[in-house]
Amino acid sequence: MRKLKKSPFYYSEVNEASNILKTYNIARFSHPTRSTAQFGIEMAPGGSTCKEVLESHPTVADYDIGTAKVENNGTTTKGNLGLGGKHGVYSNNGVHELLECPVCSNLMYPPIHQCPNGHTLCSNCKIRVHNCCPTCRYDLGNIRCLALEKVAESLELPCKYQDLGCHDIFPYYSKLKHEQHCRFRPYNCPYAGSECSVTGDIPSLVAHLKDDHNVDMHDGCTFNHRYVKSNPHEVENATWMLTVFNCFGRQFCLHFEAFQLGMAPVYMAFLRFMGDDNEAKKFSYSLEVGGNGRKLIWQGIPRSIRDSHKKVRDSQDGLIIQRSLALYFSGGDRQELKLRVTGRIWKEE
Repeated sequence: MRKLKKSPFYYSEVNEASNILKTYNIARFSHPTRSTAQFGIEMAPGGSTCKEVLESHPTVADYDIGTAKVENNGTTTKGNLGLGGKHGVYSNNGVHELLECPVCSNLMYPPIHQCPNGHTLCSNCKIRVHNCCPTCRYDLGNIRCLALEKVAESLELPCKYQDLGCHDIFPYYSKLKHEQHCRFRPYNCPYAGSECSVTGDIPSLVAHLKDDHNVDMHDGCTFNHRYVKSNPHEVENATWMLTVFNCFGRQFCLHFEAFQLGMAPVYMAFLRFMGDDNEAKKFSYSLEVGGNGRKLIWQGIPRSIRDSHKKVRDSQDGLIIQRSLALYFSGGDRQELKLRVTGRIWKEE
């Protein structure tokens, strides 16, 4: 890893790499995002062609590097808030363009496949096109483009989150792994009541929660919430409640949920920190619930919103109350949930 200085891209041994490529018949696409139907069909003498027509797929690919899996942030299903600029603006260098898959327009990683005519594509798209070259309709077979894989080793590229503040550059094959954990990568919306696909920085997500999800916003480091449900026996369909607290100049998400834990209906309250895990560990919180002379207390460290809502809930990292006990705390005839949850947030010295 090196710091990015004047030039946004550093390429080593490009001339040598270009000479290597000339010994192979690798097709160069000047418009990698153009649909495959717009490319002319090239045929090699003899051999077989594919009858299948390339199916329409989203321009998204998941790449596995070891056990790592990355999702392209350029998908149309995700809205980006407060991120200014386009991620991954690449150089017009011809060698670099060769590394873009002509089907999904993402950078290719080993194994890089090619057809007998030299047209290349990534391993994910090879499956999607049913082993048929999308350019010349030739059978792809299992030909590896070792020359292009070797060229990639000579490249160094900036993190695609450079517009968000990451100014490091990485060898081609290390870049993807870094981007999975880059501290400048955008956050997912922490709202749990729906599968919200919005991503962004913290200020934009706070505004998004308030304006689009109508989440209650509170200032202060203590809270006293009363949760009421007229028919607490309907726990099968999970109920989510979210409140955001502005405390110590940072934002915290208080979740309260009803769901089935195995066969048992339960209620759960937990806190998430709107920031990275290393910052979340600087804070602690406590939750308290009780009634009829009984009390349950939970103390823990808020989880970063980098951890998905489901991951935190499934790990049971929070205050869990069995429905029968929650109704006992509610008093009366136990036909209505009236649960009061109090708590506070403090900063560890």
